[in-house]
Amino acid sequence: MTDVVQRTEGEGKAATHTHPSVTHSHDHWHVSHHHKDGFGDDFEHRTYWHTHSHNHNELTHSHDYPQADEEREHAKEAHIHDHAAPTESPA
Repeated sequence: MTDVVQRTEGEGKAATHTHPSVTHSHDHWHVSHHHKDGFGDDFEHRTYWHTHSHNHNELTHSHDYPQADEEREHAKEAHIHDHAAPTESPA
């Protein structure tokens, strides 16, 4: 598998930084969008949450909120991962 080089096209209030890959467990959220009846782009968010071991691959990014908040509030973020293999890297 070829590594993808990550970078940012500018920086937010938190400088560009890299998080190493990690496997851990915590309650995490999933969000889906459900179209309401009628026409247009009227959607509602539906959320659910659960806990199991899962991984996050290395990530390089920047953002506009304090970096200290990022680690402390990680479990409040919606997560996407393969539930059939939640601790494996994508092929």
